[in-house]
Amino acid sequence: MKYFFLLKKSIPFLFLVLLGSCASKKDMIYYQDIDALAGQEKLNSYEIKIQPDDLLQISVYAEDPEIAKSFSLNVSSETVAGATAGSVYLVDAYGFIDFPTLGKLKVSGLSRTNVLEILDAKISRYIKKPIISLRITNFKVSVQGEVNAPGSYPIASERITLIEALTMAKDLTVYGKRNNILIIREIDGVKSYNRVDITKAGFMNTPFYYLAQNDVVYVEPNQNKINGSAVGPSTGLIFSVMSILIALTTLIITSSK
Repeated sequence: MKYFFLLKKSIPFLFLVLLGSCASKKDMIYYQDIDALAGQEKLNSYEIKIQPDDLLQISVYAEDPEIAKSFSLNVSSETVAGATAGSVYLVDAYGFIDFPTLGKLKVSGLSRTNVLEILDAKISRYIKKPIISLRITNFKVSVQGEVNAPGSYPIASERITLIEALTMAKDLTVYGKRNNILIIREIDGVKSYNRVDITKAGFMNTPFYYLAQNDVVYVEPNQNKINGSAVGPSTGLIFSVMSILIALTTLIITSSK
């Protein structure tokens, strides 16, 4: 009887332990203080910068198709309505592309808008009112860690937010640490390591709300996942079953008195 009495006394303690292992609302809910940002001036106007090893697809339009061809690597290809088919240029390790007629152009560290302005100014010497398009064809981001579908994702729009990338990875698992997401970014050969808390809406006004090409997003496991990995994933279930057995045993002993 003394043994069962001790088991009965231990039930509240075990119950508190189980509750303590559960994630709280503040650990799980996104944008918890978003109402505080309502009406604030938009601060985030991020535009990606071109980096070495980027692949740039550049097309030039001109009323005279033959003139347009001189600004394309695909010299033998046919033009459509006076536009080149679009040549792909690799940005070399020093940040340059070798552009037909114009020669080497430094593009690394510049935004897409900046490069288009440079091309327009130079090509306008040969073509009246040229129309130029440019896009990065190898834009991708990688999402790792506690997400439901980790992997590398190609981005067609050249503009993606952290939340969109996590959504592509089918969101965080229940074990993902939402207040300490790591973003690894490389600019001009220099890596930076940045932490983002998506439970606070303020991250939308940081440079890491929008991702850059080749960013790596890593979601850390929370303490419950770490503990579970150390002692086995079925530990929580075992504690739950033990608690039920203790409760039933106590109920039987109490009713038999």
